[in-house]
Amino acid sequence: MRDLPVIDAHHHFWDPVRNDYPWLDPRRPMIPFRYGDYGAMRGRPFLPEDYDALTGHHRVVASVTMEGEWNPADPTGESRWMAGLAARTGRPAAHVAQAWLDRADVEAVLAAQAALPLVKGVRHKPRAAPSPAQVERGAPGSMGDPRWRAGYARLAAHGLHFELQTPWWHLDEALDLVAAHPETPLVLNHTGLPSDRSEEGLAGWRAAMRRLATAPQVWVKISGLGLPGRPWRLEDNRAIIRETIEIFGAGRCLFASNFPVDGLCGSFETIFDGFRAAVEDLPWAEQLALFHDNAIRLYRLGLPAAG
Repeated sequence: MRDLPVIDAHHHFWDPVRNDYPWLDPRRPMIPFRYGDYGAMRGRPFLPEDYDALTGHHRVVASVTMEGEWNPADPTGESRWMAGLAARTGRPAAHVAQAWLDRADVEAVLAAQAALPLVKGVRHKPRAAPSPAQVERGAPGSMGDPRWRAGYARLAAHGLHFELQTPWWHLDEALDLVAAHPETPLVLNHTGLPSDRSEEGLAGWRAAMRRLATAPQVWVKISGLGLPGRPWRLEDNRAIIRETIEIFGAGRCLFASNFPVDGLCGSFETIFDGFRAAVEDLPWAEQLALFHDNAIRLYRLGLPAAG
């Protein structure tokens, strides 16, 4: 197999033994989780040496960490901890930080996050409806909330992009948001969460993704494709991977592991072997873009492109 460098565009490092991650604290109640029982992750650190033990034959040359829902009373605490980890180990190469866009302290938080060279963007999971039929436009905490949008409007001044995790039935709200703020790149996490694999569900996901892709500043991470109660299989995910690339183009898609979370569904090797098999017929330059070069551009990593 041809050598392919990988920049993992979305994973976590955390240490819930020493740091405060409420959802990973085994002394606290579990939260509803899209993969079901996540007890195997609770109370267990996931650090560079743990990550390295899982990557197998894949040549991961750099990676980007995502905020892991550190205690929101201290939104910059994880970023400072991550900067210290990078100083000691050389990883991660970039970090996406926590910021609550509808909080009164959003300006101070964004300024503090942007002051850390490791931080390239922020994530705030907006309020989401449990189904397409229950979407309430403008609901408090949603992307249509005026306070939320006011926080989003501050991102460009701090040189930060936004990472969005939301079900596909909220992507029209995201399209409204990026139309109002075209200067701010938006990165859709986890392929728009196509968890409903029925014909109707996939048709809704596909149409929403096509509408969002009309905004040129939107990127998408192909990740988070696990299904509850079953192992990660290429036959479940190949069509979604290829449709996402067809919709957004190879220049705006990135592959990512979402580890250790997606470790609940499959091994790192299984998932990245699946990604590689899904695109093995694409031109080599496009494969390099998906696995490596696009992450350099989006996260401004200062590394040489491979393609």
